[in-house]
Amino acid sequence: MLVLGIESSCDETAAALIEEQGGQPVLLSSVISTQIPLHRLYGGVIPELASRNHSTNLPGVLQEALEKARRTVQQVDVFAATAGPGLVAALLVGNTAAKALAAAAGKPYVAVNHLEGHLLSPFVQHPGGLVPHLGLVVSGGHTLLVHVRGCGQYELLGRSRDDAAGEAFDKVAKMLDLPYPGGPEIDRRAENGDPTRFDFPRPMLHEEHLDFSFSGLKTAVLYTLQKLAPGGDPHRLEEQTLCDICAGVRTAVLDVLLHKTLRAAAITGQRVVAVSGGVSCNADLRRRLAKACAERGLTAVLPPPAITTDNAAMIAYAGMLRAKAGAYSPLETPVDPNLTLCGARTRS
Repeated sequence: MLVLGIESSCDETAAALIEEQGGQPVLLSSVISTQIPLHRLYGGVIPELASRNHSTNLPGVLQEALEKARRTVQQVDVFAATAGPGLVAALLVGNTAAKALAAAAGKPYVAVNHLEGHLLSPFVQHPGGLVPHLGLVVSGGHTLLVHVRGCGQYELLGRSRDDAAGEAFDKVAKMLDLPYPGGPEIDRRAENGDPTRFDFPRPMLHEEHLDFSFSGLKTAVLYTLQKLAPGGDPHRLEEQTLCDICAGVRTAVLDVLLHKTLRAAAITGQRVVAVSGGVSCNADLRRRLAKACAERGLTAVLPPPAITTDNAAMIAYAGMLRAKAGAYSPLETPVDPNLTLCGARTRS
């Protein structure tokens, strides 16, 4: 089975091909065209510009993905695309392209939930494929803890009640006037900072439930800025102070994420912990998760950095698992910018 996946939910235009070989999925190609330089000028994603550039970039991205995989579109058995959540005009570009290719080729189409793609992404190239696990999806728009028993068998354990972890990073970065996207900039500066200098709050750390809240952390950083610099102007801060703030914020967020994730693993009895989404590329998160899991006899699984942010490899993989289960989608399936995963409301 050869699956072509297309992703266009936000500001990444992506295509990938996965083929089942000897019973195992093999990633043949994964191509991503990013719009970060364009949207950096505005400090965030402009939906109209994103959809317009998806339309411009997608033909070339598709062609490159096919060439790298050494396959033709006629050889594709299943076409998959992100159906939501995301920016509606952006979703329509990739989704419509996948449906048109499926209709022209007379092949099946699979509508993929973007969050399911992230949730399953650690297993795209994992030996043995998908296994039951405790999954943490942590990105700019989503923070979810999910008990995964198999493809399509998900139990929501916890979610963000306000700002997602990645969203908190991005908003703090904006306060500090760091370039977009802010999360990687905070991570980079945190490597040179002292995480103990500023004692930022760990929201809901000791609550019985497994939900998250990071809006209070953002407010604490705002008050700290106002104390450190006239008018809270980040440009009046010394570079070391800026790095220390970034390190403090990163540590506060990761303390909560890791505490709740490990607690959820203990509650469910799962011995495999998988973390996905853009924040899973965070250097300290990877170090601390590996150490914490090793100490508890757990197996930590993370996607390669190349497929932590929005990508089509995860869409092709989820599409393949859905197709193998016979869960094809009608061509009339609409995109849904507010699509949920096991009942969790999400942000586009």
